[in-house]
Amino acid sequence: MQRVSRQDARRRPTQRRSQVTVTAILDAAARVFEERGFEAGTTNHVAQRAGVSIGSLYEYFPNKDAMVVALVERELERERAKLLAILAPAATQRGLAAQLRAFVETLVELHEKRPGLHRMLFDQAEHPPAAHACVLRYEESLAHALADSLRGLQPSLRDADTRAHLIVQTTESLAHRFVLGGIHDLDRAGFVRELTRLLVGYAFAAPGPRPRRAVRAGPR
Repeated sequence: MQRVSRQDARRRPTQRRSQVTVTAILDAAARVFEERGFEAGTTNHVAQRAGVSIGSLYEYFPNKDAMVVALVERELERERAKLLAILAPAATQRGLAAQLRAFVETLVELHEKRPGLHRMLFDQAEHPPAAHACVLRYEESLAHALADSLRGLQPSLRDADTRAHLIVQTTESLAHRFVLGGIHDLDRAGFVRELTRLLVGYAFAAPGPRPRRAVRAGPR
């Protein structure tokens, strides 16, 4: 698969007309890839669906990888503000538990809106580095917000960042898996309930012992 490089990086729209064209192309790409899959969906299919020439498409997106990067960016940015609002600093442990439940429910809801697109973006397409970087920024921003709550409620907690990152990544991964293929025999309500129990238990679990430092043997 061709990779996005500095030389073929996509042109950024600066005028309103260009922005409208890029939006139309991305909307078309999302529909084409969702319907046909990443491999079968071609740039010609996308251009035809968007109502633009293939030359116009290539002005902004030199290949399908570039469209994947833009689609990942757009989908995650649409989710980020809503999820950050849910993870605002909590005043009590009960408040944080309610936030974690809302976090699980919202991620399931977001994945359910367009499961085919999520499958294509995060399962079928081999991500270029820029798409990986976008996912990491998204997860980092959510984890930092959650870590602030954990530290505020448990000032002595040493591993707040670790817990927050694992909670965010676990929730994202399991919500994706649940929506696309189910987990065990859980229905939606059962999945939300059980995953929330797991996250709350981990968030407030007593810290484990500090790892022992390896003792180096002295010269004999």
